Amino acid sequence: MPNRSTDTVFQLIKSLEKSEKRNFKLYVTRNSSSEELKVVQLFDALDKMEEYDEAVLLKKNPEIKKQQLSNLKAHLYKQVLSSLRLINDESNIDIVLHEQMDHARILYNKGLYLQSLRILDKIKEQAKAKNQLTYLQQVLFFEKNIEALYITRSLQDRADQLSKESDEVNNSLSLVSQLSDLSLQLYSWYINHGHARNEKEETEVQLFFKERLGEKAVLCKTFYERLYLYQSFCWAAFIRQDFLQYYRYTQKWVNLFEEEPYMIEIETAHYIKGMHNLMGSHFDLGNHQKLQETLAEFKKFCDSSIVEHNINNKIQCFVYYNISLLNKHFLEGSFSKGLELVPEIEEKLNEYYIYLDRHRILVFYYKIACMYFGSGDYDHTIDFLNKIINWKVDLRSDLQCYSRLLHLIAHYEVGNYEILDHLIKSVYRFMAKMQNLSIVEEEIFKFLRTSFQLSVTRIKPELEKLLGKLRKHQDNRFETRAFMYLDIISWLESKLENVPVQEVLKKKFAGKRNIEVNQ
Repeated sequence: MPNRSTDTVFQLIKSLEKSEKRNFKLYVTRNSSSEELKVVQLFDALDKMEEYDEAVLLKKNPEIKKQQLSNLKAHLYKQVLSSLRLINDESNIDIVLHEQMDHARILYNKGLYLQSLRILDKIKEQAKAKNQLTYLQQVLFFEKNIEALYITRSLQDRADQLSKESDEVNNSLSLVSQLSDLSLQLYSWYINHGHARNEKEETEVQLFFKERLGEKAVLCKTFYERLYLYQSFCWAAFIRQDFLQYYRYTQKWVNLFEEEPYMIEIETAHYIKGMHNLMGSHFDLGNHQKLQETLAEFKKFCDSSIVEHNINNKIQCFVYYNISLLNKHFLEGSFSKGLELVPEIEEKLNEYYIYLDRHRILVFYYKIACMYFGSGDYDHTIDFLNKIINWKVDLRSDLQCYSRLLHLIAHYEVGNYEILDHLIKSVYRFMAKMQNLSIVEEEIFKFLRTSFQLSVTRIKPELEKLLGKLRKHQDNRFETRAFMYLDIISWLESKLENVPVQEVLKKKFAGKRNIEVNQ
């Protein structure tokens, strides 16, 4: 995967569609000053580059001097944004309301106060209809300003009405702010740590959640109040691995958009994330049928104009649809079939590399590595795990730990016994440092230390012994994370039956389907 460029102008230009590039050229060449012409030259030069390299840029474009570059880039950045602003996006309520606010301000500055108030009334109606509280607050502040400075005689008891409306909006915004803070803090905890590893962490998260939530749940009535309330409950349940409650609140999250479908276009990213979490909850609960149904529904949405005409929506849909598709193959045990997705996923990861956060890339690498492991291709498993292990350890310590453990087991499968002793010590130290050693992991390490050089006949009893020990912990809430990240039970069963892991999982999946059909 190419290195990310941190140059903001380069990133912005690379994000442009062909029509947007054409619009920029038309916009900027209206003024034919020498500075504007240099801006166009810089734009063309950056557009042709695959990766940003200042030395190469200056060498290939001698008319652009190094001392000018910083100012030219700043001017180019501003001009590109200005040209994009002129492309009227009627589907974006923020842009529409902001434009109308600009018109109201222009009329106010002209001294046309009643005309300004009429526009503000229209904005207020639209803002209420589309749940846009921040714009509603701005309108009310502007209206109060006009009424305080000028006698408009626009309405009797105007002061009391504006005061009441302001209080309602401010109270709602305060509640939304507190709940969105809570949701973000819980999500941040998960990104940094993963699931709760023990009772202490679970108690800390639960206490944090309850203290900050307080009695707010009963106050939630509006769209955004309920949205952030459901998100907060989702993350709290997910961290604690209460997957049933996680499912209930992800469903409430998605239902919220079904109750007010026009909000899908306004808050598309939140809708996509809600669908992702709903599909994730079906996966965590092992509900294959529901996952398949929701995947089909999400695929229809991914093909809609809302997604196709917006690069951000397109990227989010690519990420979450493919993660859920991989999850479906995990449930089915169809790893070889799932691997057919990998070339296209890698191609898209390269195409979207400037937009994707590292967390999502790590998740893809780990799932692909597990897919190769399940199919019995341990060399490719190691390749993808190395991508994670060689990355900076500053988020998802849980993924980093289990990547190292799976990496160790893959080397064991390949027969790289000469490095196993070193790997065992290294991985054990890392997981201990990250406080990620549960009973399950301790048992796995104990087995690897003593058994990796045993003959096939002598190792079978040790495998059976380990399998028996681990099965005792399958229902322990604080041990389930080990089975979520690494299906060690199926791996042990595959070793005992001398078949690939995917064959074990296919058999389990078929057995589960038969039970469902007979019920």
